[in-house]
Amino acid sequence: MKLLLDTHIFLWYISADGRLPSDFQQAIRDPNNEVYLSVASLWEIIVKYQLGKLPLPQSLESYLSAQRQKHLISSLPLDEQSVMKLTSLPTIHRDPFDRMLICQAMANDLTIVTVDDSIKSYSVKFLTK
Repeated sequence: MKLLLDTHIFLWYISADGRLPSDFQQAIRDPNNEVYLSVASLWEIIVKYQLGKLPLPQSLESYLSAQRQKHLISSLPLDEQSVMKLTSLPTIHRDPFDRMLICQAMANDLTIVTVDDSIKSYSVKFLTK
């Protein structure tokens, strides 16, 4: 399975946060699954960090990349095909970062790992808790 981590899932995973459902943790660790973190999620993390809404234990520049590599999570770049899906995406969810993740999941046949019920309103594959 090809998994796309929602931003909060990535942050919960790398910090061993108890809010991360155990079945999500197992799916992320399963070597048979391909796990991705979107560049859009990195952008969201940087914005929240710069606004003082997200403390991190180390410098932003090295921490995120090191954690992604440590946990064997691949980077998913933004591409034109994914961005163009925004033109037909209904506005069920207003968060621009989540909307891009939905588009990337659709364009790349990925399963979104999230606890966000708004994302689950779209015609996209997602893991359920």
